[in-house]
Amino acid sequence: MKVVCVADAYITPEMMREGVAPFLKAEDSLKVLFWGGRDREAMRETVRLIETGHRDSLPIPDELPKALGDADLLIVHLCPVTGRVLDGAPSLKAVLSCRGGMENLDVEAATERGIIVSTNPAHNANAVAEYTLGLILCETRNICRSHFALKNGQWRKVYPNTSSSIRELKDLTVGIVGFGSVGRLVAEKLQALGCRILVSDPFCKDSPYGIVPLDELLRLSDVVTLHARAKGVIIGERELGLLKPTAVLINTARAHLIDTPALKRSLDKGRPLSVALDVFDSEPDIPEFLREYDNVTITSHRAGDTINSYKDAPSFAIDNYLGYLRGKPLMFWANKDSLQK
Repeated sequence: MKVVCVADAYITPEMMREGVAPFLKAEDSLKVLFWGGRDREAMRETVRLIETGHRDSLPIPDELPKALGDADLLIVHLCPVTGRVLDGAPSLKAVLSCRGGMENLDVEAATERGIIVSTNPAHNANAVAEYTLGLILCETRNICRSHFALKNGQWRKVYPNTSSSIRELKDLTVGIVGFGSVGRLVAEKLQALGCRILVSDPFCKDSPYGIVPLDELLRLSDVVTLHARAKGVIIGERELGLLKPTAVLINTARAHLIDTPALKRSLDKGRPLSVALDVFDSEPDIPEFLREYDNVTITSHRAGDTINSYKDAPSFAIDNYLGYLRGKPLMFWANKDSLQK
């Protein structure tokens, strides 16, 4: 088996080799290429272009077409995999992505050529779940606001939630919107802390916590945290109006899940009680109004950024595929239904 990996500034060549090589046999071959800017800052605009539909306009590594000429397996993180790339890979059996998003992959073109595509939405799931828990604690216990006040010489005693009572997590109902890899981990961690869990996900038929309609979740939850991969808005003007006036709203998923102008109007009316956002439409630029509200915490898209989430992704990708060759189910098979048809 000939394996080609395309590393980048996030999943480095060393991570690719260390993750993939232990799974290969002596007769297998491994080639690791590099794509994109040499550091994460240089890649920021590239990632934005990928996630806004400009995959096909981005260049690929010069060595990739030759490397794919007789390759069986392609493992990538952010590198674009287009129909043109796949045209030069007649022996390719599978494209394995180290990330959850598929914006850099032409899944339709792969399907037309009979090539399996699998993703890895769980690669940073624990990292995002931990970060979400951190933001919930920051909002309910005013950790960031207290820190900021002391840094500015103020011993602060009154916060946005002081009058409505500062409550412990064991006293809270947390609504999780989207019950995939991240949502499940968030639920497990919060249940261990004594929270009551509500789940809303139109694609999930069952959960240990049951499934409720979104409107019911919004009305009943003390904290609402978003972990969906929907392409459109989930929290708009109407949904914001359903939240408790004392609710906390967390978004570590996708910026577009919340209607930003509607959020401003709602904050102007005094609800929700507080908001924590880690994702924005035009990073690194953020809406100016978010800096003006004392009850809004903003962080710079850090939720999934741990060494574990990157270095473990290549090994998961190839282990998942090799398990499939041995007869196990292939997790996160993006074009399974289309290929089986």
